[in-house]
This record gives sequence, C-alpha cells and structure tokens, in this order.
Amino acid sequence: MVYASSPDPGQGPEDGRRPPGARPAAPRTSVKIVVAGGFGVGKTTLVEAISEIPAVNTEAWMTQAARTVDPLADAGGKTTTTVAMDFGRVSLASDLVLYLFGTPGQPRFWPMWDDLCRGASGALVLVDTRRLDVSFPAVNYFENDSDVPFIVAVNLFDGRQTHTLDQVAEALRLDPGVPVVACDARDRGSVVGTLTAALGHTLDRTAGRGTAAAR
Repeated sequence: MVYASSPDPGQGPEDGRRPPGARPAAPRTSVKIVVAGGFGVGKTTLVEAISEIPAVNTEAWMTQAARTVDPLADAGGKTTTTVAMDFGRVSLASDLVLYLFGTPGQPRFWPMWDDLCRGASGALVLVDTRRLDVSFPAVNYFENDSDVPFIVAVNLFDGRQTHTLDQVAEALRLDPGVPVVACDARDRGSVVGTLTAALGHTLDRTAGRGTAAAR
C-alpha cells in the first residue's frame, strides 16, 4: 500500500511561517484509488458524483463507425466513452485526500490498467448486474494480475437492487475475502460509503487480518 503524506496547504500563511504559539499543520495523507469495471457500468458517473474539483475525463463520442468496438446497442443510451481515464479528488477528512483514477472499460484500452494501478492503495470494481459479463475481465485482472486490494461495488441503476450481494459474489466467482457492497454511483453519500469500504479493506489486507465479505 502506498500512502503519500504532505503538509496541509490550507493551514498557515502562504510563506509557510506559523504565528507564535500555533500548532504545526497536521500531515495530509494522499491515497490513490482506482475505479475499474466494464464498459458503461458507471465509472465516470461515480467519479463526477464525488469529486470536489471538476472531474477530468477523456470522453470521446461513440459513433456508428466504431460500433464494432464500442457496442452501441448495449450502452443503455450512452453517447460517449472514456478513452484514457477519469480523474477526481475528494477529501474524506481534513487529513485524508483520495485521488480517484477511473479506468477505460473497452478491451482495447486494458493495457493502460497497469499504469493506472501503479502506486494505488486500493480499487473498487463497479458492476452492472444487467450486464454482469462485462465485469469478469476487471475482476480477473485484480485477482490474477494485480496486487492492489479491491472490493466489488454493485451499481444500483434506477436505484434498485435486483440481486442479492451473495448472488453477485457467486456469479462473479469471487474469493470469499473480497467484500461486495451496493452503491448508487449518482449519489455522493453512497459513493463515500463505498470508498470507505475500499479503504477499510486495504487496511485489513495490509494488517494481514483479511476481511469477510460485506454482505
């Protein structure tokens, strides 16, 4: 797990000097979290819902000319697609900042995942139970090709949970130690809870205690 600490830039005067008797600024911990998943599962929506800065994304229009690689019929009204990454930042506490990196979902961009996951402390794999098959490659990547601890988040499209978390875990053939949580990618509070679960799982894994699936 990689944590980076730096002084809190929001405390003290611009020249870095503290007033007499002032307490030193608390170190700020920066954590990199990867948001992964298949094509159209809601990764960009999640990052935009939580980011305290304007989210950076590399969206391109989906066209009929690219229909052989971007399945328009399965996109649920989606008109753009991420071709590099999404990026956002959120402060969960005065001394804890998360930097979110959303992966592109299409197979032709999977080689970028290694670079996006480098230095990450944790990851969440977002899934759409209506198209569970598009999430298998992401789960396989974190199980077999990455040592980044991850959880699975079931995106509640239309605000409804159509399958139990146990059923999702079984369908994805997850290891019992991988937590599964429900998440509405449009709702900031729900996303905060999901990111907190991802951090908790990372801490458990780092401490060597493991964690039971959150079902």
